[in-house]
Amino acid sequence: MKKIMVINTNTDHYKGIDEETGLWLSELVHFYDYFTQKEAEIVLFSVKGGKVPVDPFSVSTMMLDYNTKNYMENENFMKLLENTKPINEADTSEYDAVYFTGGHGTVFDFPDNVDIKRIITEMDRDKKVISAVCHGGAALLNFDRDRLQNIQVTGFSNLEEMMIKKTNKVPFLLEDELKKKGADYKKAVLPMAPYVVVDGNIITGQNPQSPKSVAKKVWSAIK
Repeated sequence: MKKIMVINTNTDHYKGIDEETGLWLSELVHFYDYFTQKEAEIVLFSVKGGKVPVDPFSVSTMMLDYNTKNYMENENFMKLLENTKPINEADTSEYDAVYFTGGHGTVFDFPDNVDIKRIITEMDRDKKVISAVCHGGAALLNFDRDRLQNIQVTGFSNLEEMMIKKTNKVPFLLEDELKKKGADYKKAVLPMAPYVVVDGNIITGQNPQSPKSVAKKVWSAIK
């Protein structure tokens, strides 16, 4: 039985403005759902523990897909998001992989986080899988600069951020920040198309269309 740590945001509002954000629910659901058919255990964490807020836009009529809707209506699953484990309690020796979900909340509480830095440093040292999707790639900014030098990664692109009109609401653009860290940033030819990059033990997906593809690559790597 493989064991995967999934880390989510606790941030429920954009800083300084009265607009809700949080986890982009499908980025958890599509990853989680893939492993229900595998010999794998998923354990949900969040930065501080406790409740994981869901971005209301991610469950709006325009955005909600069939699978995510089913999970959202599953009382037992949604209860898991009410009482997640705090990452300062995470023992990386127990896990084969870590997955960082996205949603705009992550750009506020993932960067400059000592616990995330510890988790990815320990798992990287032990050659374990480090994966992220969309804005969850902000977790990688906790790596020392040399580690990301010329490593191929992806994450929510500048163009995608412009398309959803959030560029003036976030503290940074993820594509730009990954490049500043020395990463070799890659993206799909078309925005909002599924896209995954694998470079050694680091697996990243570009956008909300990519979590299932990330899950498949994670499973291939850990099985």
